Amino acid sequence: MVFPAKYPSLNAVELTEEARTTLVRVLRVSFPHECVPDGPYERTAETILTEARNETWFRMALAQGLLSLNQMAGGDFRDLDDDAALRALRRVEGTEFFGFIRRTAVLNLYDDAEVWEALGYEGPSFDQGGYLHRGFDDLDWLPDPRIVFPEGETPPEMAPGADAPPHAAPQPGAAGGADPVNQPGPTASDMEEVTK
Repeated sequence: MVFPAKYPSLNAVELTEEARTTLVRVLRVSFPHECVPDGPYERTAETILTEARNETWFRMALAQGLLSLNQMAGGDFRDLDDDAALRALRRVEGTEFFGFIRRTAVLNLYDDAEVWEALGYEGPSFDQGGYLHRGFDDLDWLPDPRIVFPEGETPPEMAPGADAPPHAAPQPGAAGGADPVNQPGPTASDMEEVTK
């Protein structure tokens, strides 16, 4: 397909340093993680630019998207504060431009070892024999689970008269009344009544 003379700039767009730094800003606003350093965002922007250089359609979508963002910013998208930049990106979230960025970022930004480290992901476990014997339950950032014992049952580790663990929930029928979460469900005869 030959483009009319009025469109040569879109087809022959140069993906400049300005385009790269604008993409880094788009990625930072779209996937905000204060704990993630600039490196993963810069590498993801470079991946987007490489794909755009190799595919005319993506190059055109990227060029048009970056031009649109600058027009919405009334100058340079990179100069917008986070809230204004987010509003501008929401206006283009349904475009091919933003879809291209989102797809590429999800596959590349979150596959970066530096991002894994910043977010606390230990990485894949297959090559280390899986998670089962590697501390799969070392989630020390989670609170202790709430333990609820069925009415009339005493936990085996508690002798009569011993104090309940500090994280154990009150027993149904105790001072707090019935436990609405652990009420018995409908019986088969209840269900028959409903279906009649």
